[in-house]
Amino acid sequence: MASSSQFEAEKADNLEEIEMQFAVKAVQQAETYWSLLEKIKGSKLKLTKYDDDIYTQLLEDFPEFKHIEKVKSIKEEEMKNPEGKRRWREFCEKFKDIEDYNFGTLLRLNSTDEYDQDSTIFAVRIQFYAIEIARNRHELNDWIYKGENKP
Repeated sequence: MASSSQFEAEKADNLEEIEMQFAVKAVQQAETYWSLLEKIKGSKLKLTKYDDDIYTQLLEDFPEFKHIEKVKSIKEEEMKNPEGKRRWREFCEKFKDIEDYNFGTLLRLNSTDEYDQDSTIFAVRIQFYAIEIARNRHELNDWIYKGENKP
């Protein structure tokens, strides 16, 4: 068996079984997060012990996220175009010491939407943390809490 230093991801086969396991885990994480938001107002929720650091770094690297409309609605093409990929890669690498920081997860494009096929993209966990921490601090997820009206 080859050592991990010899593994070349770009030459590896995509095994459907492994991809399904990642997809199942991402969906479970999204369901867990949604369930939390139904029980606790997002503005009162702490996602990690690094929330303050993640939020501070997000605003430093992406000053546009100081504006509530930018936090509310994410544009996939802005995240995934060459410039967006570069900026997010640099941001993400600052958190490589956080467990599973680059694990795939689901991210809602708009804070007013639930998770569904049309309003959700695949992102890495640190991107999810950064955006959802910002949304929670702006009280954009509080509507999910039982008893609140959708904005």
